Amino acid sequence: MTTQGQLASNLPAETTELIGRRAELAQVRRMLGESRLVTLTGVGGVGKTRLALRAAHEARPSFRDGTWWVDLSALRRGALFGHAVAEALPLADQTTRPMLDVLAEYLADRELLLVLDTCEHLVGECAPAIEALLAAAPGLRILATSRRLLGIRPERLLTVAPLPVGDRGGGGGEAAAVALLTARAAEAVPGLTVGDADLPGLVRLCRRLDGLPLAIELAAARLRDLSPAELTARLDDRFAVLGTTEEVVDEADPPWHQALRTAIGWSHELCSPAERLLWARLSVFAGGFDAEAARRVCADARLPEGAVDGLLTGLAESSLLVSAPGGGPGPRFRMLDTIREFGAFWLRQLGEERTLRHRHRDHYRALAHRADAAWMGSEQIAWYERTVAEHANLRAALDLCLAEEDGHTATDIGGALWFLWAACGFAREGRHYLDRALALDPAPGPARTKALWACGLAALVQGDADTGSRLTAAFQEAVAEDAENAESTDATAPVAAVSLEGTGLTASGRQEQAIAVLDTAPCSPAADGHYEAAWFMAWATRALVLIHLGQFARAAAVADELCAECVRRGETWSHAWGNYMRALASLGLGHPGLAAAHARTALDGKHRLHDSLGIAMAVDLLASAAIASGRAGQAARLLGIAEQIWHTLGAPQAGMPEFVAARNACEAQARGLIGDDAYKTAFRIGYGTAPDTAIAYALTPPDDPAS
Repeated sequence: MTTQGQLASNLPAETTELIGRRAELAQVRRMLGESRLVTLTGVGGVGKTRLALRAAHEARPSFRDGTWWVDLSALRRGALFGHAVAEALPLADQTTRPMLDVLAEYLADRELLLVLDTCEHLVGECAPAIEALLAAAPGLRILATSRRLLGIRPERLLTVAPLPVGDRGGGGGEAAAVALLTARAAEAVPGLTVGDADLPGLVRLCRRLDGLPLAIELAAARLRDLSPAELTARLDDRFAVLGTTEEVVDEADPPWHQALRTAIGWSHELCSPAERLLWARLSVFAGGFDAEAARRVCADARLPEGAVDGLLTGLAESSLLVSAPGGGPGPRFRMLDTIREFGAFWLRQLGEERTLRHRHRDHYRALAHRADAAWMGSEQIAWYERTVAEHANLRAALDLCLAEEDGHTATDIGGALWFLWAACGFAREGRHYLDRALALDPAPGPARTKALWACGLAALVQGDADTGSRLTAAFQEAVAEDAENAESTDATAPVAAVSLEGTGLTASGRQEQAIAVLDTAPCSPAADGHYEAAWFMAWATRALVLIHLGQFARAAAVADELCAECVRRGETWSHAWGNYMRALASLGLGHPGLAAAHARTALDGKHRLHDSLGIAMAVDLLASAAIASGRAGQAARLLGIAEQIWHTLGAPQAGMPEFVAARNACEAQARGLIGDDAYKTAFRIGYGTAPDTAIAYALTPPDDPAS
């Protein structure tokens, strides 16, 4: 029987066949059986990541709770190491506990493989965190790739060597380098055949490149333009090792170092001057980027905007960029770390590093504001997907601001990204950036005021009512000060203050005070302002407080008004909360069938935004509706599904007493109706269901045969 753990994984797809490495794969399997930490070391470009990916795919059935990939290459600050690991796992904890404690608790009773790819630039932060996690989680295995040793006592090391060249191009391991070259050449040039007459030159080429996979793949890409004989002659006759790139590849043994510098420098020489300039400038991106970002950040008088798309295509065809579908109108691109390092070296040599990093920061600052302005409309899902895709670049922009102690720009970006922190599951990271930005930017002004609001929202999402209350007061003072200094008042700012204060009061159990505050919100949202979403938050919270007060009909009317406004705008996030409030009110009014229908609609909206908190709350509510309809077995299974999600979030039912009581009452009724044994069986089925299958089950109406 296939378990959830065997299905659970976020491993990237293998887009090409791994050639050679059978012996290394066997070594990795053996080492993972003997040790809980295995590190693959070796020079950049030797294939550590590719080997780790194949090994992780092969190991997947052996780990009950899955195999999980953590790409650390785009992470520039070690303080976010724990966040990167948590984001890779099905873990979205919003509490204020230290992230390492959250991870240790989550991993404690799980059996899984964690692959940490590209650790060398974060060894100082990675090593103690890895040591702590291994101590806390006996079922955890870690496979790391790093050019540097992690230096942890249980570490087992496998140095990944270049591929053997051999004398012939056969499929055996002794000629894996030549086999790789011919395979990649066939992919680069469809219909290309390599005959016996070509093999001596290809063997010589692979030997000159010391069997280094990255160097070989770069050479194969050039077969679009040159024959194998011409390619080999070009390397022998036209290009010597570049003496100016000593800083590009660190800590490599001399032959491999020379081969990598030769291959990348050779590709650099074969690029046009415009391609070289774009390559250098693209090195400022973290993670990936699309053509629009490349144009806005890299184009200027020296590199015309109209030329960038063609240059990107040329770099991708030369294997200097990796292209993949981006979910938008065009592909997204990324650079391998070693290629990026080479470009960054030349960017420094050109004296453009600071200028390009500031252009990058300004582009993502503008992107954050565009997303904020469009969030409460019909493009919300598209902006969610785009913002998550650009997460690494947004981090890089904020990291640059903090490194330069530019608090004003950091608060401006962090405040505009309120929706990423409060609506998309990144509240903890939002607090990390906003706390530091606010400390650097004490001067009053609209950017700091918006950041105070965003930080207050993030704190309340985490259940930190005390901090939320403090930030609410600071925000209210800042709004008043801005109003005194500005020519016009932002009509949405007072609603934002009402929303923050009301949410904090209900989270603290002060429902009568909360409703008194929330009833002061206007009956419809303002036409324009910096806090457009605040009315929707206030209205949803108002409905929730009325439910807590037992005023179900009034709550339903408030939720209906909220949903109607969301429909008018084509909005999803607040609409899902509105449907959740409709479901709670319908259940309170004794209409469990209607409650379930509203809850499924809410669940669908939250699932589209990957809002784990909203998903868990909706599934809990579906369980309560099932019990009220006499479907105890279904309720038990739904409670198992919800429990699985709550375990990724931290405190069950977000620690809210009313929701904890509702969940406990649902379980007690289910046990009473079908008995303990039947309840446990149904609960285990729900808890062990793969996430996507579990959501599909929860979304299926009970009268459907599939349910």
